[in-house]
Amino acid sequence: MLKGREVLLLSFGAMIGWSWVLMTGYWIENGGTAGTVFAFAIGGVAVLLIGLTYSELASAMPYAGGEHVYTHRALGLGASFVCTWALLMAYATVCVFESVALPTALVYLFPDIRIGTLWHVLDEPVDTGFVLIGVGGAIVMTTVNYVGIRTASIVQTVITLVILAAGLLLFAGAAIHGDATNLVPAMPNGVGGMLVVLIMVPAMLVGFDVIPQSAEEIDLPPRRIGILIMVSVAMAVAWYGLISLSVAAGLDADARGSAQMATADAASSLWQHSWAGTFLVLGGIGGILTSWNAFIIGGSRVMLALAEAGLLPDAFARIHPRYKTPYVGILALGIAACVSPLFGRTILVWLINAGSFAVVVAYLMVAIAFLALRRNAPDMARPFRVARGEWVGGLAVAMSIGLLLVYLPFSPSALLWPQEWLLVLGWALLGGWVWTTRRAGAVNH
Repeated sequence: MLKGREVLLLSFGAMIGWSWVLMTGYWIENGGTAGTVFAFAIGGVAVLLIGLTYSELASAMPYAGGEHVYTHRALGLGASFVCTWALLMAYATVCVFESVALPTALVYLFPDIRIGTLWHVLDEPVDTGFVLIGVGGAIVMTTVNYVGIRTASIVQTVITLVILAAGLLLFAGAAIHGDATNLVPAMPNGVGGMLVVLIMVPAMLVGFDVIPQSAEEIDLPPRRIGILIMVSVAMAVAWYGLISLSVAAGLDADARGSAQMATADAASSLWQHSWAGTFLVLGGIGGILTSWNAFIIGGSRVMLALAEAGLLPDAFARIHPRYKTPYVGILALGIAACVSPLFGRTILVWLINAGSFAVVVAYLMVAIAFLALRRNAPDMARPFRVARGEWVGGLAVAMSIGLLLVYLPFSPSALLWPQEWLLVLGWALLGGWVWTTRRAGAVNH
């Protein structure tokens, strides 16, 4: 069973994966310093509002499956499946993202591991070393989760502390040696540039919802679970904002444009030595592992909930007799993570954007469920009760819809065709097939 500190580090570690090292230069290049900070502030407010609805629902229904449970009770089986299927896509894309991110990080430290080019994906080489590292990482992380959530939580706690140390190193360097003139231009590409960053924010902040997914494995009062959700989201929003400001203060526009990995290069520049950049990358590798770990936990529990509802084969509901883990779902995510390195680092942005779209769909459904239960089950015990819940729920719905609009074709930050849309549409078609073939059994389950 998980305690308070472990739950907080599980959630925070899930939200601060690898992207704070890999993507910060891309964000600042498109959104500028102010645009990037505004994007995380806007997205952070939206996710905090959504997090409030989660906090109340998780305290009222502390059961494994989280969103599936809430939406099923409030909106029925069909809406629950839409929500849970979207959430599973978001979790799965993180898992396959991390098996590509890991070799990308190690290449920065050890360029010689790029051996034996196999093929190219959109002009990006995919080599033997890259694939072996990604697959090896997938096997290790799958094994850690296979043998129990307790082992996974210990790994999460230790590595998250390393990440925090790396971040503090960067923050201190920016405060002592940073150059404020590097913060301009604040928004070189206007609102359109900011929106390019904003569409990624939901994927950066997905992870707090791992807490309700594993609620039955948490040894805390229900009210405390709700509080920890809000604290972890606020911590992650602050983290991304400070990272972006620190990188901008450490590198001017030309240096950021030519940087192989802007966050690491900024640390090296601020401290005038490559060891700082190396330590940042080690922190980023830690972020890969904590995020990966958390989403294997979350994704396998989502599949468990779907199987228990009759919407996935019963095999996904099997619990290992010794380790007490939903091992079939864990193995399924592990296999997917073994495949993704074959596509090289080209797919990283595609996975972030497609996963972001999916998670906003899930967030919208949870916010609607929150409002429905406020109206239809007013006497339900709510150990963590949100003040002015109707207003909070309404704003959460409105902001979720607003976020969804920025992914659509008329938006300057629309999902990329065909790659990102094919990921979304392919997953939707698979979900339609699952619903069609499993619905009758689920209704009578």
